[in-house]
Amino acid sequence: QVQLVESGGGLVQAGGSLRLSCAASGRTSSINNMGWFRQAPGKEREFVSGIKWSTGNTYYADSVKGRFTISRDNAKNTVSLQMNSLKPEDTAVYLCASSRLPWGPSTSPKVYDYWGQGTQVTVDS
Repeated sequence: QVQLVESGGGLVQAGGSLRLSCAASGRTSSINNMGWFRQAPGKEREFVSGIKWSTGNTYYADSVKGRFTISRDNAKNTVSLQMNSLKPEDTAVYLCASSRLPWGPSTSPKVYDYWGQGTQVTVDS
């Protein structure tokens, strides 16, 4: 099993920045991709960004491209999401997830095996 713990959420004004972190523990050797998703009340879970653990290849949703940056620290088994130029529509619970699939990162939440508990991000206009 893999355990994922997010941190770094909070309340920020529009245009501000936040940095989310996700610490992985347990069978981290099984992780091939990590992803960040978000879910707002009444909406479906939405892919935000993903990173391939071995190569560092990244992928972003169009809605965050150019504003968010995903990175990973293999030695510390952490993945971070730097969020700049935040907008009220970025308000959601942000969750990190891990996948064993050898390809990716995938945008589908169905292929991710383990999930963190989520951290709230609120952007005030």
